[in-house]
Amino acid sequence: MITLYGIPNCDTVKKARAWLTEHSVEYAFHDFKKQGIPGAELDQWLAAAGWDTVINRKGTTWRQLDEATRAGVTDAASARAVALANPSVIKRPVVAWTGGAITVGFNAADWQRRI
Repeated sequence: MITLYGIPNCDTVKKARAWLTEHSVEYAFHDFKKQGIPGAELDQWLAAAGWDTVINRKGTTWRQLDEATRAGVTDAASARAVALANPSVIKRPVVAWTGGAITVGFNAADWQRRI
């Protein structure tokens, strides 16, 4: 089963969920706000996609972090700590596809190839 991780009010997550529904793709939704960030899965995302892809350094949450915190994110371990403390800093959606592949963000063309 595909699992889509994100925040329900995020516009990109809304688009991704609508796309999956339109294409009759069954998936489970994991809400960061209600269910938290699963640590083991976060480790997989960081390993598969890289911390610089998983952490959204263009978003509001990143900009609201103090300068020392932002400057301290230099590797997967430091990115993990910031993501666990500030779930909204994770680029959304993160999708765990059947077969184990991980994608970050929404790309309809890529997703079409995966289903």
